[in-house]
Amino acid sequence: MSSDQHEFSDEFQTYMLVVAHPDDSEFSSAGTVARLKDAGKRVILVQVTSGDKGSADPTMDPQELGRLREAEELEAARRLGMDEVEFLRCEDGALMPDLDLRERIVRMIRAHKPDVIITHDPFRPYALHPDHRAVGLATTDSVYPTARDPLYFPQHLQAGLEPHKTAEIWYFGPENPDKIVDITSTFDKKIDALRAHQSQVGAAEDLENRMRDRARELAEDQPFELGEAFKVIQMRR
Repeated sequence: MSSDQHEFSDEFQTYMLVVAHPDDSEFSSAGTVARLKDAGKRVILVQVTSGDKGSADPTMDPQELGRLREAEELEAARRLGMDEVEFLRCEDGALMPDLDLRERIVRMIRAHKPDVIITHDPFRPYALHPDHRAVGLATTDSVYPTARDPLYFPQHLQAGLEPHKTAEIWYFGPENPDKIVDITSTFDKKIDALRAHQSQVGAAEDLENRMRDRARELAEDQPFELGEAFKVIQMRR
């Protein structure tokens, strides 16, 4: 299992997260995002839904909740220094890894040309949230072969979006990670970004301790204290 104690590779300059709900990127990868920004990388977030069903309050209006959670995500992204946030505004809880979702993700890949895509692991056993599985699978299918081959979605070429080959996919939340990123120096930024999601974490007095315990567990066999875990798939052949 590899670790990243130094700068990220000069070979990769643009990283794109594709996630189902606001706060998915912060819970999974905020420390890594902060490390990437410290290393001078470009980081794009593609937010597939606006989390408009993510409330235990049955009187909550989904449109109002979606607007609130978008604002929270924008604030979290600002705190982390992300370069851009794209909202696809698909319906929360209704995602399917179909051709329509794939087209929308392929459009983002061709527009932003990421070297690395970070997303949900759709292959983890017992990954229970259907939106997480759908986004992970649709993103995987978008990277290979769809985004790289010009005969897929020819309307993109007509709009000036050229095919693009992404080098790697990093799956977060994997059953068997093979890449642990050192977030010891950026853990405080992760917590700060998570606290922007007030509708989800509230006061969350135990948030920092809970996240620290998890990050410490992920870094258990590493020469650093706190980590975030990924499974890396190399795409360029």
